[in-house]
Amino acid sequence: MPATPAARSPRAALAELLTGNRRFVSGQPLHGHDVTAAAAVASGDQQPYAVLLGCIDSRVPLEAIFDQTFGSICVIRTGAHVLDRAVCGSIEYVVGQLGVRLVMVLGHERCGAVGSAVDALRTGRRPGGALAYVVDRIAPAVVEVGVDDPAAHPLAIRRHVRRTVAALRADDLLAGPVAAGELAVVGALYDLATGEVTLLPEEETRNRPPG
Repeated sequence: MPATPAARSPRAALAELLTGNRRFVSGQPLHGHDVTAAAAVASGDQQPYAVLLGCIDSRVPLEAIFDQTFGSICVIRTGAHVLDRAVCGSIEYVVGQLGVRLVMVLGHERCGAVGSAVDALRTGRRPGGALAYVVDRIAPAVVEVGVDDPAAHPLAIRRHVRRTVAALRADDLLAGPVAAGELAVVGALYDLATGEVTLLPEEETRNRPPG
């Protein structure tokens, strides 16, 4: 019998996501149309095999770009995949209670939230309200790549993904499973023009401080 979704290794879970993305890019999705039957099948206990943390951008619907059906993945979306205690707690729950063994942080090109952080640092005009919280969490990535660099926006998008991955790997309840090889936390980027997801090289996310 095939392994249950939660029993898949991090490698197998990642392979399934990327296989689904290839179907999506080629225009041959398996789950893009008949959602009624899929919803009925998934109405019992959930057994997701991965949790995806992505941006709220309407051009990046995570279930669609990975060609996943009801019940297969857990999705969390915030502006530029910014972490807070609710997001971290949600991921801790999915890993600890549902047995998920893969967490993917997905950034994307032309991210508006990252652009807002670049603009705020360049102009000195910090936004008001809760948006300031989002910008403040992205700002360290902008500073690291250089506020005045002409390519600060795309470079900061990539760096912010790396920092988010590092922060999750250092999370109190996730660090142990990561160290034991029971959980993988990976970073990736989505191409708005082609629909393709590209994994960040491991050396870009290894041992980078989350602070």
